[in-house]
Amino acid sequence: MMGVSSTCKDGSTRITMDNGKYVRYTPEQVEALERLYHECPKPTSTRRQQLIRECPILSHIEPKQIKVWFQNRRCREKQRKEASRLQAVNRKLTAMNKLLMEENDRLQKQVSQLVYENSYFRQQTQNATTLATTDTSCESVVTSGQHRLTPQHPPRDASPAGLLSIAEENLAQFLSKATGTAVEWVQMPGMKPGPDSIGIVAISHGCTGVAARACGLVGLEPTRVAEILKDRPSWFRDCRAVDVINAMSTANGGTIELLYMQLYAPTTLAPARDFLLLRYTSVLEDGSLVVCERSLNNTQNGPSMPPTQHFVRAEMLPSGYLIRPCEGGGSIIHIVDHMDLEPWSVPEVLRPLYESSTLLAQKTTMAALRHLRQISQEISQPNVTGWGRRPAALRALSQRLSKGFNEAVNGFADEGWSLLESDGIDDVTVLVNSSPTKTMGVNFSYDNGFPSMNNAVLCAKASMLLQNVPPAILLRFLREHRSEWADNGIDAYAASAIKAGPCSLPVSRAGNFGGQVILPLAHTIENEEAKVIKLENMGYREDMLMPGDVFLLQLCSGVDENAVGTCAELIFAPIDASFSDDAPIIPSGFRIIPLDSGMDASSPNRTLDLASALEVGPAGNRASGDLSGRSGCTKSVMTIAFQFAFEMHLQENVASMARQYVRSIIASVQRVALALSPSHFGSHAGFWPPHGTPEAHTLARWICESYRIYLGVKLLKNEGSDSILKTLWHHSDALVCCSLKTLPVFTFSNQAGLDMLETTLVALQDITLEKIFDDNGRKTLCSEFPQIMQQGFMCLPGGICLSSMGRPVSYERAVAWKVLNEEESAHCICFMFMNWSFV
Repeated sequence: MMGVSSTCKDGSTRITMDNGKYVRYTPEQVEALERLYHECPKPTSTRRQQLIRECPILSHIEPKQIKVWFQNRRCREKQRKEASRLQAVNRKLTAMNKLLMEENDRLQKQVSQLVYENSYFRQQTQNATTLATTDTSCESVVTSGQHRLTPQHPPRDASPAGLLSIAEENLAQFLSKATGTAVEWVQMPGMKPGPDSIGIVAISHGCTGVAARACGLVGLEPTRVAEILKDRPSWFRDCRAVDVINAMSTANGGTIELLYMQLYAPTTLAPARDFLLLRYTSVLEDGSLVVCERSLNNTQNGPSMPPTQHFVRAEMLPSGYLIRPCEGGGSIIHIVDHMDLEPWSVPEVLRPLYESSTLLAQKTTMAALRHLRQISQEISQPNVTGWGRRPAALRALSQRLSKGFNEAVNGFADEGWSLLESDGIDDVTVLVNSSPTKTMGVNFSYDNGFPSMNNAVLCAKASMLLQNVPPAILLRFLREHRSEWADNGIDAYAASAIKAGPCSLPVSRAGNFGGQVILPLAHTIENEEAKVIKLENMGYREDMLMPGDVFLLQLCSGVDENAVGTCAELIFAPIDASFSDDAPIIPSGFRIIPLDSGMDASSPNRTLDLASALEVGPAGNRASGDLSGRSGCTKSVMTIAFQFAFEMHLQENVASMARQYVRSIIASVQRVALALSPSHFGSHAGFWPPHGTPEAHTLARWICESYRIYLGVKLLKNEGSDSILKTLWHHSDALVCCSLKTLPVFTFSNQAGLDMLETTLVALQDITLEKIFDDNGRKTLCSEFPQIMQQGFMCLPGGICLSSMGRPVSYERAVAWKVLNEEESAHCICFMFMNWSFV
């Protein structure tokens, strides 16, 4: 029975029943019902009857009428939430519309300026051509034009008035970039504005250095936004530290600060960067809050600082944040990042890292917007995620992981790192850190139970150049197929430094990654995922963390193949199940950065030999203006860093072990990269089978001949041609071969089979036949398998199988047949899954 409720003027509620009768509730009755509603919005029939017994004021109301009241109450609550949601969406759309209109006005001004400049230079060219035969005044004309475009600013001094003059000039230049036409902005590839997008993101074209600009909406007040963005190390993972050298207030209520900032180097092949900055915070006449920054240099006669050892002094051109209050709450923010990262100071092959505006946008500009959105979401939805950890705590944990990995990659001397002598091969660099802050909280003990007093951490790191391997795909493989490169003995050794007990040298353990269970933890920020990996089987449920157990805390980011210029990272560290804030974290991992830049197209013959490319020299002051990402990623640099806690008397042995381990990982990565690399034989060739060996061609011929023998028809149309392997590789149905062993494993697959199993040829042999079928499929296979060996083939009905990632795959039907070799003996079994798709 349904009814419609309405509220009377006296505060009572009236319900219209289906039969036309009205039931009026008194305020006391409504209060009793509301109290129960907040306790239980959907009470059972028994609970409603209990309510009538417990509340005498409801004794004259039938249970059906109370049921109708709760139905209407839930409906009103749903309508209220939906109305609130629609109002929030409407406010966001209104603000976004305002933002887009401003962006449209800016673009119109930019077009008008470009048309004017084009007309001006065309007229100057015509005049110069006309006057060239009579005099040389064209030189003065061109000079005048150049002076108009790049005006010379008078020098400033370090007095308060001089610093204010620099700050006001910086403010004007920043605003001209944020809302004006000082820089030609082009939309970043792959970024489309919309209500659910991160914002409007653009990169520079044709300006000095690298620059990125973003506009977006955040649900935080302007002062809170400015406070968060000023704390750059809290959201910018590449920022090592920001020190305030001096601060002063201005007459207009603003603040001027002198800052010294250090940025980590992204790879072991380049030095870190530092900046001497002036930051100006002020409020505009319209109430907007502005935080703008720029580098101080000697040409301005302002404060200076001598160069710091192991750092390259880079320049920040006028940059900052324009924060405007938004109607209904929140802020509209404009972010501009503009830097000259001195690319001449790095090897030529790495210069795209410092000349790519896309990379700057991904790592800095968009990171700021993501961080603000994350904090806003945490405030509005303070949910508790994995194992009782709040999002803010998980975000702090991920920042500790990232910072520890950056410290390992850079190995600063002021952090206590010292370089060990090479073993004669310079492919792996080994450093040792014995500072107390580095080893604080790490447990060591000798085998006799007495604690060790000389503790240290060793880091083995290396970088390698990759070609034609998408970083996202390679990193996803490393994440999902840890057994392909990790050593169980090394993992057990890393765990022993966290849990109490004797610490001894690792022993290699055969077999797969024992007891591996991946437990999803949370998404710390957008496009970043945290997981916990069980290291050892300690006899507890897979969905629980028990005190004293050791796990790998794994942080993965940048695995979106559609994102342009994204840095892909896989960082992990052994951690105790307590997840305490002061728990020791010694992270290791991988970082893959695409080397995409507009200069790549102009230098197609640049060598890919890393050794021959490591020559540093000045490249001049070039305009970046890159439109990276349009032609896809062709090169990337991978940095590997692994840290090991150890006892000082074992330093030589641990160093030897670390070198050998990192070299084995490099070999594994190279093998996987070769398997994942696409073919270059034509633009439409797609992926070719990596094992194009005579054995692979022979196996393809055996598969086709055996199919024709047992089923009486051809598997391929043109089996007589020389391209049987190629045709089989691109066959639309999934073809997989398994060995004739007690526990059959897969030995070969075509591209469709690899897609269905979500694996690669390298990891194919880790998958057993029984693992891909569900219970019904395994029963059918066990009962019909003898038929394959006797009859030679078997037809399987449609069903469900599982990929290596555990995803269900449905197939319409399948055929299995025995593959015969030249001696007509069984070589393997081939399965063909037809019309398959992910469920």
